[in-house]
Amino acid sequence: MPLPLPTQCPVTGEPLEVTRLECPTSGVVIEGRFQPNEFALLPEEHLEFMRIFVKVRGNLKEVERILGLSYPTVRQRFENLLKVLAYEPLDDYSDDRSEVIEELEQGEITPEEAVKRLQSIGRKGG
Repeated sequence: MPLPLPTQCPVTGEPLEVTRLECPTSGVVIEGRFQPNEFALLPEEHLEFMRIFVKVRGNLKEVERILGLSYPTVRQRFENLLKVLAYEPLDDYSDDRSEVIEELEQGEITPEEAVKRLQSIGRKGG
């Protein structure tokens, strides 16, 4: 079984470059400088989170259940993953909406208060 792709030089810690690809069946070898995708460069902790996240079709509550962590911790891990991938939020007010939904899920606000706050955020953002 192949080993995981190393991404950093064991001596300097700098990123490694992929320079050779080989087909084990045909023996064809391609050499050059290849750019791995952003998922190939994820540290193992983020990669495992991503695997679980995709498996449960993006349901953070299900990730929470599987990992045995609190929703805020799972949400923070997700935000950290987005930062590592250098993904920008879709809009300026998505964090505000997420905060309201999280407070509702935790029972910190009523559904009525959540609706009012989400409507207010919607007017500011769009």
